[in-house]
Amino acid sequence: MHGVSLSIGGPHAIDSDYLRQLKALADRVQPHWISDHLCWSRGNAHHLHDLLPLPFTQESLLHVAGRVRLVQDVLQRPLVLENVSAYLQWTTSSMGEAQFLAELSNLTGCELLLDVNNVYISSRNQGFDAWQFIMALPHERIRQIHLAGHSDYGQYLIDTHDQPIADPVWTLYAKALSYLGPTATLIERDDLFPPLDELLAELEKARTLAAGVFKRAAPCA
Repeated sequence: MHGVSLSIGGPHAIDSDYLRQLKALADRVQPHWISDHLCWSRGNAHHLHDLLPLPFTQESLLHVAGRVRLVQDVLQRPLVLENVSAYLQWTTSSMGEAQFLAELSNLTGCELLLDVNNVYISSRNQGFDAWQFIMALPHERIRQIHLAGHSDYGQYLIDTHDQPIADPVWTLYAKALSYLGPTATLIERDDLFPPLDELLAELEKARTLAAGVFKRAAPCA
């Protein structure tokens, strides 16, 4: 179960009605995990329908950690949090997003969803090393990987989920798998859907790429 409305980093109280319905749905369908995004998406009582980045400060870390514990107490399971694509940075941040996620996981026991496309987008938009970001995460806490396409506007990238997965994202995915080992992977596509054969070809590419990585990593008999 993957959501976009938890607003785990927001300044307002967690939406208790939403959390109650989420718990009821999880009890009914028994998902392997429940994930959402490390972001905020509510202003006052209104959902902004966007996944907005947090300031990565110690104050923000403690604020989010308390909210994660509350959600996990209700759900009775670890929450899985995804890195978002970001186009701006807070000037008040005192640490990077990867360090923030690692410390948050250590404080709360939450797990992580590594969106490789989001890492690539943010690295291009903000000028950091995408691979160093992935290496800074606690690999044992990564429950799932996401792949998706984006729109390239030259000086910046937008996470649109309406294009094929870009070659640099495939490369980063293969490199990540070589460190993480077999990891559940989801390909996201939200708009401009191509023929089914093209979608299935991306799926097969992910499977073939992963199989090649693990074959090379397997010890010799």
